Amino acid sequence: MKFIRVTVAVLFAMTVQGGFAQITSVSQIAKDNFEKQYRGATNVTWSNDVIRANVNFELNGEEMNAEYNNKGIWKSTSKAVAFDSLPEVVKDGLAKSKYADRTVSDSKIIYLPGSVIQYRLKSEKNDVEKKYLYFNEKGKLLREVITL
Repeated sequence: MKFIRVTVAVLFAMTVQGGFAQITSVSQIAKDNFEKQYRGATNVTWSNDVIRANVNFELNGEEMNAEYNNKGIWKSTSKAVAFDSLPEVVKDGLAKSKYADRTVSDSKIIYLPGSVIQYRLKSEKNDVEKKYLYFNEKGKLLREVITL
């Protein structure tokens, strides 16, 4: 009887794993769109969490991350950038915001469809109070999102 239970458990685990792998595979459309958009990308690594596919890669010596929806349509690309190299209007926008007294621990440029560029700054007041601040190209604070 114990053998039957173990066999059933193993078969169930194999079925669940196989089904999970099929659900989380990256669509060929996303891969094709990525290859067209980022010719010459190296060190390409894909991951998928069912609702979106993420790809980490290098292009022209810079590490980047692109996101595609589950239908393979490009949603955004981001790359890390030093705070000091951000446009002055973005740094000025931060200085004029209510978050001016916070430390910026991370900054990224985010490229969105329609040639839209945003800047995401991770601001920290202390170990608990952390937010992502999103600025547009004119230095206007667009939104804030609590983060861990």
